Amino acid sequence: MRTPPALTAVRFVGALLVAVVIAFPLYWMVVVALSSRSDLLGGTLRLWPERLTLDNVRNVLDSFPVLTWFGNSVAIALTTAVITVTFNLLAGYAFAHLRFRGSTPLFLLMLGTLTLPLQVIMVALFRLVTSLGLYGSYWAVILPTAASAFGVFLSRQFLLAIPRDLIEAARIDGAGHRQVFTRIVLPMSKPLIAVLFFMSLLASWNDFAWPLIALKDNSLFTLPIGLLYLQSQNGPDYGGTMAFALINVAPMVIVFLVFQRFFVQGFARSGLR
Repeated sequence: MRTPPALTAVRFVGALLVAVVIAFPLYWMVVVALSSRSDLLGGTLRLWPERLTLDNVRNVLDSFPVLTWFGNSVAIALTTAVITVTFNLLAGYAFAHLRFRGSTPLFLLMLGTLTLPLQVIMVALFRLVTSLGLYGSYWAVILPTAASAFGVFLSRQFLLAIPRDLIEAARIDGAGHRQVFTRIVLPMSKPLIAVLFFMSLLASWNDFAWPLIALKDNSLFTLPIGLLYLQSQNGPDYGGTMAFALINVAPMVIVFLVFQRFFVQGFARSGLR
């Protein structure tokens, strides 16, 4: 059935308005970060500055170890994403295609952990990390997020779409679970891997509360903690704050724009809307 042109126009206008509302804060961040200090202090800031300048970015890079914090964020986020994707895929495959006693109650119990915020388990998690001798290291931030209940759920929903007959045929031909997983499941799960990787990367990149507790050395800080440190040192420096925030946000925006096709496919095939 053909969609009426009027309805198509209404949808387009609605989508455009939503896109503008969502994108405007990012646009304003760029404008403030690239505006001169005189414009910010003089109250003459416009929707587009008269003169673009990188002074705010230079001042931030010269005053704080931003590149070190950026490297810390990259190392922690990438390591967390790789480990999380691996564990989520393996657990999702087990819940989707392996039959074992107690799988349904165990899966429901795992989903129940989604209702627990970090603040509830933060003290116990801190004591565990300290007892393992990991406090103040990268691993204190990485290991507690080495798997996620939502990631396992998303993996299970996606992998349920793989025909069981295909897996049973491979098993009849003598393939073990490892061969089925590596030769059948993984090649068909590229959109899922992209979604899980980006979700884990984004969550780790923007995480603030737990790294603030688990890291004690200034040289190990991540960008979100560095932003708080900048604000406490410089006070109301809006240009510097926005420049630092832009450095923090830009990598994730670029990653999403490059791989957005895989994200859409992964969510669509997992049954989530």
